[in-house]
Amino acid sequence: MMREPTEARDIKGHRMAHVISFRTALFDVSAETPNPINPLAGESALRWVREKLAHTQYRATAPSTEDWGWYIDVDGNGASYVVGANTDAENSALERDWVIQVHKHRSLTDRLLGRNKMAPDDPLFALIENIVRADSRCEQITVHRKL
Repeated sequence: MMREPTEARDIKGHRMAHVISFRTALFDVSAETPNPINPLAGESALRWVREKLAHTQYRATAPSTEDWGWYIDVDGNGASYVVGANTDAENSALERDWVIQVHKHRSLTDRLLGRNKMAPDDPLFALIENIVRADSRCEQITVHRKL
């Protein structure tokens, strides 16, 4: 059964990220570097995203760990983002539920003045959504956009 995607929310309960969730056996979590913080995989999914982004105007860092999984920093099209991914590394099933979150970096001034918000049609998020949807091995795809 597909789990509901994890949704990052601010203290007022507003969504802080656009989220894509899907099911696939595309990634080999047993080959990933263990996450020293939490038993969450995500490195292989982000390497896949990074490889796909290499052919676009976006540039991404190598995956690194965070307490909620793995992330890459992405720059391009005049914006900067953090893209996170995770799944349960302790699950022994080959087919897993994955979550990819996209957060747009904003300056303090932008946040205070309500500028530079991540739009529902954000180009990086749309590109990552298209990457996931284009791979027939990704199933049960759901998308939640920040309001």
